[in-house]
Amino acid sequence: MSKFFQAFLTGMLFTFILDFFIFLGIKQNYIDFYEIDLYYNILFADNQNIYLYLALTLITGFIIIYTTSNKFTLLITGTLLTLAFSTLIPPIGHSLGAKLFMKENATLYTKKYSYTGTIYYSGREKVVMYDNALQKKITLNKKELK
Repeated sequence: MSKFFQAFLTGMLFTFILDFFIFLGIKQNYIDFYEIDLYYNILFADNQNIYLYLALTLITGFIIIYTTSNKFTLLITGTLLTLAFSTLIPPIGHSLGAKLFMKENATLYTKKYSYTGTIYYSGREKVVMYDNALQKKITLNKKELK
């Protein structure tokens, strides 16, 4: 097996592990906090940035396979793992989820009504938001929105 192919596969596996823990922390500390009905697999697949994933795959694969300094490799991979695992800490996971998904002061329109509030999550088919007028969390179908 060529060294480049080995670096690519190693980087892909390592990046997958990083992504797994980042999205696990978001799921536990943001999605579950707001009681949004969403499976982990859908969250992971819908919000994956393929360009960022490929760039991190190539960088980490190169560092792990081609770098001769074990201390440098351990420092970089350890730092990345620590950052990914940190999303399992509730304030950090919630904050990252809010930065990625929350949109404050949003207004959504249907044929009959308008809703103003904070969007917690906008998924494939539904939008979950807190409506300021109703003072509760509501779920709207994207097909009904204008």
